[in-house]
Amino acid sequence: MEVDGEARPFLLFSKPKSSRRTEPQPQVQSQPKPPKPDLSPAVQTDHGGSGDSDDSDDSGSDSDADPAPTVETDHGDTCSADGAAADALASFADLGLSEWLVDVCTSLGMRRPTAVQRRCIPRALAGENVLGIAETGSGKTAAFALPILHRLGEDPFGVAALALAPTRELAAQLAEQFRALGSPLGLRCLAAIGGFDSLAQAKGLARRPHVVVATPGRIATLIKNDPDLAKVFARTKFLVLDEADRVVDANFEEDLKVIFDCLPKKRQTFLFSATMSDNLRSLLELSGSKSYFFEAYEGFKTVENLKQQYIHIPPDGKELHLLYLLSKMKEDNIRSAIVFVSTCRTCQYLDFVLQELGRPAVSLHSHKAQSQRLSALHRFKSGQVPVLIATDVASRGLDIQTVDLVINYDIPRFPRDYIHRVGRTARATRGGLSISFVTQRDICLLHEIEDDVGNRFDAYECDDKEVTKDITKVFKARRLANMRMADEGHEDKVQDRKDQKKRDQARKRKHDE
Repeated sequence: MEVDGEARPFLLFSKPKSSRRTEPQPQVQSQPKPPKPDLSPAVQTDHGGSGDSDDSDDSGSDSDADPAPTVETDHGDTCSADGAAADALASFADLGLSEWLVDVCTSLGMRRPTAVQRRCIPRALAGENVLGIAETGSGKTAAFALPILHRLGEDPFGVAALALAPTRELAAQLAEQFRALGSPLGLRCLAAIGGFDSLAQAKGLARRPHVVVATPGRIATLIKNDPDLAKVFARTKFLVLDEADRVVDANFEEDLKVIFDCLPKKRQTFLFSATMSDNLRSLLELSGSKSYFFEAYEGFKTVENLKQQYIHIPPDGKELHLLYLLSKMKEDNIRSAIVFVSTCRTCQYLDFVLQELGRPAVSLHSHKAQSQRLSALHRFKSGQVPVLIATDVASRGLDIQTVDLVINYDIPRFPRDYIHRVGRTARATRGGLSISFVTQRDICLLHEIEDDVGNRFDAYECDDKEVTKDITKVFKARRLANMRMADEGHEDKVQDRKDQKKRDQARKRKHDE
């Protein structure tokens, strides 16, 4: 797929061979959409045989262009004949995976493939590019990791796959999952992320590991610092963009250009996310006949086993209500909770507040050193502390089975961010609870989220007397936390980050001019 950047085009999807036989698909008229006139493709969509159209794909306007990509959309219980056949597959062995991989899945407790795995794994094994949109906790990682490991078992030489993730924590988790699934192969997997020694990572790349998992910024920096490292990716067979809607946004554009210049044109590309974006839809519309699109639902969706509630509170009552909810965790059989905030300052401030109140918690935000971030995440994952306070750096892809509660201390500005935040609980058919703090100024944001997810949230019933019983203790903790923020220079760090961001934006504007 060719995508035009501001400076020069870069390659995302490889160009398929025109001689490849494609499955005949009935073409239907797509619904009108705002894209350019020459990007209006024919689409095949599954609606239980109803023939209704949905998202559009592009086959190009040239006479020798590739046919339209195969698109399958699954909405609830309705599906096509092909979809029904895929659903009938009861095990990973039925998907065409190697016997050793089936054994690994069984040993890890993965008894039956999920919907996204049933639909996407056979297509990936058939050599197609795959774009998969499925809800959080649905097994998307295995949907792309298993086909890669299957091929790697047949040809275990060189860098077989490059997987890009938007955050360091997600990249580190993804590397762990690749190692677990590929352990029988003796898989060599390198995590190239910021916050660690770049020289050691460059040496690791030069040894050509089987799988490289990285954040776009770090891998681009390594390549720019040592152009010879570009040769490491000359025969890469797979490119993966996990949480693809975030990876392809404007923030990573320059880094992606550097990375894609190193990759061969002949490769498979896998893009997976829980939410569709305009950028992903544009990429799909430009893809060729070897591209397969699985969309488990339209728009935004939260899982059915997630209970979503809100608390309407005054702006100065957030700390009181947070302490109230955390004090009820044991009573409500909640093993662990994630508290999401909008800024690094609020994250560190709440960490100090809870310390003053004697509540065990760890914080995760971008102002911390990477070693501190991973240490905090490890302590939370291992159950040493029951509460994680985090910015949206923790909202993407992290799979922590014990999280039963997500608290939106600050309502996110965009519904997409809400979907990913609450997706940290109620994963893999388990239940979960999300509670959002809503002030008067947040009501419009709450209604927008409700409209997008198609669900009205219930009010969480609070005992006001219980909420305010520790008001003196909480207000004292607030005062001490603010003093500590100033004494330890956190306010200066926040200002320095703002100034640096302004300088970066000014440089970018000057470069664009």
